[in-house]
Amino acid sequence: MSDTEDYVKPDERETEQERLEREREAKEQAELPYTWKQTLQDVDVTIPVPKGTRSRDVIVDIKKNHFKVALKGQDPIVEGELCQSVKVDDSTWTIEDQKEILVHLEKVNQMQWWENVVKGAPKINTQRIQPENSKLSDLDGETRAMVEKMMFDQRQKAMEATS
Repeated sequence: MSDTEDYVKPDERETEQERLEREREAKEQAELPYTWKQTLQDVDVTIPVPKGTRSRDVIVDIKKNHFKVALKGQDPIVEGELCQSVKVDDSTWTIEDQKEILVHLEKVNQMQWWENVVKGAPKINTQRIQPENSKLSDLDGETRAMVEKMMFDQRQKAMEATS
């Protein structure tokens, strides 16, 4: 084997490191008793429960900074201080097909990604999140004005460069 075959370029090494980090993260997330996904506005948590579970069998407690889901008479499936604050009145839960609890948490800070649902749980790398495309009309007034100004400035620079 030659020296060139043993040499790994720094950008390839970084890619391998990122791959290993993604695998570790995926394994940690898979070991949680729930799955979750998020947008900038909300977090959705899906918790599998025994088939036939009804709402009267479940305890779901959503507070501004605390979250608990349990089956009555059993230890909590998930409980802890939330990663960030939620809007309690806009957060909901339902039982889907009597086999999973779906919890919808509305974020207070809708400009920040969560690293985890509850503090102490394995974290995800929020730098790798690919946000969905949004329309200008989805943005709050201040953010929309800032984006429109940036777009205008960018168009002005493009026109100056071509003239």
